[in-house]
Amino acid sequence: MIFRAALAFSAILAAQPAFANDSMAELGTGGLILSRSDAVAMESEDLFISRDKVTVDYVFRNGSDKDVDTIVAFPMPDIAGSPYEMPAIPDDQQDNFLGFEVSVDGRPVQPELEQRAFAAGIEVTDELKAQNVPFYPFGEAVIAALEKLPQQVADDWVARGIIVISEYDAGGGWKSERTPFWELRSTYWWRASFPAGKQVGVSHRYKPSVGGTVGLNFFYDGKFQGQYDAYKARYCMDTAFENAVRKAAKEKSPEGAPPLFENRLSYVLTTGGNWALGSIGKFKLTIDKGSPGSLVSFCGANVRKVGPTTFEMTAEDYFPERDIDILILDRQGGGNAN
Repeated sequence: MIFRAALAFSAILAAQPAFANDSMAELGTGGLILSRSDAVAMESEDLFISRDKVTVDYVFRNGSDKDVDTIVAFPMPDIAGSPYEMPAIPDDQQDNFLGFEVSVDGRPVQPELEQRAFAAGIEVTDELKAQNVPFYPFGEAVIAALEKLPQQVADDWVARGIIVISEYDAGGGWKSERTPFWELRSTYWWRASFPAGKQVGVSHRYKPSVGGTVGLNFFYDGKFQGQYDAYKARYCMDTAFENAVRKAAKEKSPEGAPPLFENRLSYVLTTGGNWALGSIGKFKLTIDKGSPGSLVSFCGANVRKVGPTTFEMTAEDYFPERDIDILILDRQGGGNAN
C-alpha cells in the first residue's frame, strides 16, 4: 500500500463498509494529566465514549489551604508518517486532528500546542521548521512542502529516515512522491489555578480515532480462531456476545461481503491517576454503541444497559487498573446484528 492508497482507504472506511480484507488501527487517547498532584484530588469523572465523540467532565478539589497553580496537559496520540499504512485519524488535514476542545468552569480555554518530530529516535523538529515543512505528517500541505525541498536536503532526509520515496499509479502512469516518515508527538497544555478548598470543573471533548477491520479477526469459517484469545482478553467477550456473532455469521450479507465488520476504540485511563490519592472519588463510564443492532463488548464491573444503545458503569474510590478497549460489530449494509 502506498501513501495515496492509505489516504483513500481512510476515506472509504469512514464513509461506508469496504469489501476487502484490510484494516485500520485505532489510536489510544486518554484524559488530562496534572503536572503536580500533592494537593489536588479528583472528586469525580464522568466519561462518555462513542464512535462520534468522547466527552469527559471532571470535578477537581484542592484540599490544601493554599492555592495551587499548575500545568494541565492533554497528550495527543503519537502518529507516524508512512507510505504503507495510516491510522484512523478523524481530521487528517490539521494539527488538531482530534478536534480537541476544553473548558474550565464552563468557560472555554485556548490551550497551547507543543509539537516535536522524531526520526530514528532523533529529534528533527528544528529541521522541519527551517524548511517550512508542517509537523503533521498527513494531508496535502505536507506533501506540497516536501516537493519544494532542495534535492540535496531531500537526499539527506531520505538517508536519515526522515522521509521516504513512495511510488504510485494515479491512473496516468507511475509517480514518485516524497513521503513523511517521522513521528509526531503533540500535547495541548494550559496553566490552571485550583483555589484552596474549592472545586474546579474541567470538561474536554474530542472525536476519537476508530479503528476498523472488514470481516472479523477472531472468527471465520464458522469458528472462533485467529486472534480470538487476544480479543477475548482485551474486550472480555462473553457467551451472549459470542452466540450473537455465531448467529450473524450464518445470515446472508450483501454482495458476498463478510456479515460483520469491526470498529475498535481505545481510551487510555491508567495514566491519569497522577493527582492526590491517585483514585477517582466517583467514576461514571457511559458507552454508546451507536445502533441498537450493533454488538458491543468491553471490560467493566457491574455494567448496566441504560438505553437502546447505551451502557453504564459506576464506581467509587476507583483506581483504574486497565485501559478501556471497546469492540463494536456492525453488519454490512447497516442491518441488525442481534
